[in-house]
Amino acid sequence: MHYRRLGRSGLKVSEISLGAWVTFGGQVDERTANDLIHVAYDQGVNYFDNADAYGNGTAEIIMGKAIEDLPREALVISSKVFWPTMPGPNGRGLSRKHVMESIHASLKRLDTDYVDLYFCHRYDPDTPIEEVVSTMNTLIQQGKILYWGTSEWTAAQISQAFGAARQYNLIPPTMEQPQYSMLHRQRFETEIAPLAKELGLGLTTFSPLYFGILTGKYNDGIPKGSRASLEDMTWVRNYLTPGRLDIVHDLGLIAAELGISQAQLAIAWLLRRKIISSVITGATRLSQLEDNLGAADAVELLSDDLLDEIETVLGTELES
Repeated sequence: MHYRRLGRSGLKVSEISLGAWVTFGGQVDERTANDLIHVAYDQGVNYFDNADAYGNGTAEIIMGKAIEDLPREALVISSKVFWPTMPGPNGRGLSRKHVMESIHASLKRLDTDYVDLYFCHRYDPDTPIEEVVSTMNTLIQQGKILYWGTSEWTAAQISQAFGAARQYNLIPPTMEQPQYSMLHRQRFETEIAPLAKELGLGLTTFSPLYFGILTGKYNDGIPKGSRASLEDMTWVRNYLTPGRLDIVHDLGLIAAELGISQAQLAIAWLLRRKIISSVITGATRLSQLEDNLGAADAVELLSDDLLDEIETVLGTELES
């Protein structure tokens, strides 16, 4: 496993990480999640991503139990705040009240004294940016979080946070967590990556397999037990367009020529970009985890000619 700095910070995260979205508390039970985390850790993964909204808090509880026998200082644990998790009009967003109550609830579920990374899960237009930055600064001073960042914020919104931090001498965001994959590129490549380079932001990208579509498993229909087959994930089916499936089919031919899986090709294509600190992957079984981790060795197979071939296959598929 290789480790990369989280932007200009001194923190090092595994270039491939394991996330809890959808799987923990949903497709994955407590025992399987425990196995996945321990095998990932044994393979060198140190960054484990979570959020208070995943499984309505269940994902954090499951992860907390799984890491209790691992050395806490060796782990980089993240959570997020924004989505509705509590009753009432203040039970969502980035107000000081909701953030403070949310971090305490997350720490209790994770059974830890602090989280290494704390993300503002979305931008909150109802809360002044000064209040958000100030609250995050307070949490760092209190030792409840070590670094704070954003997720799915626009470049303008992130710049706004940096401006407020500089104006009031507060700690600015250290990282952004955007969606990025072969089939979801435009905002990352045109806005987020250039800003991250300018500001020194770490980037922890999610959905590298585009909800599993880039694995090729949907090429011949929707398999039982897949995300698209789940009652609360039927929206994935909207992404199964003929054009995307044709692209995935052609990418499968390239992967086969290289002797790697389509998932490994998709993840390696991301890892080639050194501006990315970590690619967050998900898994429902150990074989998927092992396959994803194998992507690190596939990066060296991506020659310039091959990357040109992949660009030709992707064409103008630059969904924002």
